Amino acid sequence: MSVPEIRPASCRQILKDVFGYSQFRPGQEDAMNALMGGRNVLAVMPTGSGKSLCFQVPALALGSLAIVVSPLVALMQDQVTALQLAGVAADTINSSRPYDDNVAVWRRAAAGQLRLLYLSPERLMTAAMLKALGKLSLSLIAVDEAHCISQWGPAFRPEYAALAGLSEAFPRVPIIALTATADESTRADIRANLFGGEVDEIVLGFDRPNIRLTVAPKQGWKQQLLDFVKAHPRQSGIVYCLSRKRTEEAAALLVEAGVRALAYHAGMSDEIREANQNAFMSEPYVVMAATIAFGMGIDKADVRYVFHADLPASLEAYYQEIGRAGRDGKPAEAHMLYGRGDIRMRQMFIDQEETSDEHKRRQHQRLSALIGYCEASSCRRKALLAYFGEQGEECGNCDACLDPATLADATGEAWMVLDLIERTGERYGAAHIIDILRGAETEKIAACGHDRLDGYGSGRSHKKEEWRSLIHQLVAGGLLIHDVAGYGGLSLSPEGELLLGGKRRFMARQHRPTRKERRAAEAAELPEARMDLFVALKQLRLAMAKDRGVPAYLVFPDRTLQEMARKAPRDLESFAAINGVGATKLKEFGPIFIATIKAYRDGD
Repeated sequence: MSVPEIRPASCRQILKDVFGYSQFRPGQEDAMNALMGGRNVLAVMPTGSGKSLCFQVPALALGSLAIVVSPLVALMQDQVTALQLAGVAADTINSSRPYDDNVAVWRRAAAGQLRLLYLSPERLMTAAMLKALGKLSLSLIAVDEAHCISQWGPAFRPEYAALAGLSEAFPRVPIIALTATADESTRADIRANLFGGEVDEIVLGFDRPNIRLTVAPKQGWKQQLLDFVKAHPRQSGIVYCLSRKRTEEAAALLVEAGVRALAYHAGMSDEIREANQNAFMSEPYVVMAATIAFGMGIDKADVRYVFHADLPASLEAYYQEIGRAGRDGKPAEAHMLYGRGDIRMRQMFIDQEETSDEHKRRQHQRLSALIGYCEASSCRRKALLAYFGEQGEECGNCDACLDPATLADATGEAWMVLDLIERTGERYGAAHIIDILRGAETEKIAACGHDRLDGYGSGRSHKKEEWRSLIHQLVAGGLLIHDVAGYGGLSLSPEGELLLGGKRRFMARQHRPTRKERRAAEAAELPEARMDLFVALKQLRLAMAKDRGVPAYLVFPDRTLQEMARKAPRDLESFAAINGVGATKLKEFGPIFIATIKAYRDGD
């Protein structure tokens, strides 16, 4: 392919003549001007904002070879194909191509016949490639999906860490790093590792107002998924799942319901993954059930929803994943299920990582920020934007705005939290503050003298989970600032100071009890006179279970025994009406349990 003679042209002319656009999008011209002036750039721009043009246009304007670093072969090939269709001399060297093809591409690059060469970080940072490129005149180096550089980011790739040597290897070549997802600590990591701090930073707004945000308690994910997808017929969507098994279960569930659904995860063969991805990209109304292995570089404009069947890893990961919906600017939905089991699983994943304690600590802080978003009592979009350092107004396009939860005045409890945070120097995390509130006797409290504070033990009447939920909501509501990048300390925002000064109130979403708490509450609802019967039924159940060598709950769950104790059925007909009693259990256990109930009632 011949190289178009366009170097004398301006970036604006190239944008029009080569790519067919007459106007720059926000941030594009600033990024291009910096590169044309020989300066480094860190560009954080939302999905669909035209990040690739920020380096493609200057590469053509500057006239010599540009190197583009990309994490995925499929992503590289897609961009190269798009450039070639636009008449641009671009190509890639990667492991999926025959050796002779890669050699031919390199010869064209060395001969000055290419303007953009796409490489993986592993291939670029070999000694042989760095030496060979050092003999050429390079216009710029672009690092796509730059959040992969940061160990704090949502998709850290160890092979990206080697890119820290680019500035030293090519000291006079401007570098641009691009990503759609990076909070302040991730950006700081990229600045330090890739640029040594010397970089022009362009951060555009994170808001995607066309995406409706919803978070729902997980209460039987399969039925919730079915209900959601059935309410969105003839639409393309992505269902993100935590495990490969869950991914396949979700796809099978939807197929059985008559939905064109496919699965995608790292345990599948390359051929099947590629076939499923191609079907999703090219066919209408396909739903992809996938792990996070699916998504980077996916540019399908008409994805109408992203459904999280499980909790994502962090707010950064969540933002990146929901960004695959509504790229055409039309209405789309992000629907997330959120359960306590998900939190425990995510915590376990973090603790089992073979990484530093510092990394684990930051990951736990990021998970805590995500939980705060899930438990937000007011506008979710406002909470999401606040995490990325942006101010937002009530959006009117999230579940908290459209269907507000039942809130209660929690100003008093909020004041107790804020007061203790201020008294302890605004440097401790939620766990320590809760321990003080509940009067815990820990070494840390004793060492700091916090057992002598006025507020020590003032919150004993509330459970840990209730205090934790309130603190998450105070963070999401903008009254507390959570230092994710540091040691997880909580500090007061100006809004928090207003509440502490008695100048504002705080309405909180009521704590959602866990399954264990609900069971305890149901047991507590039994009349005192029936508690003895409940205990007797539990003892009988245990004996039945031991005889059969099975767990007790397989005979009857607690909830069924509670209903038996409340209703005290005296015959098989009324016993059969108890929830959890089927035909087999009625025949096998009915007479024995009825006899116990009769003995109890006859003894009243």
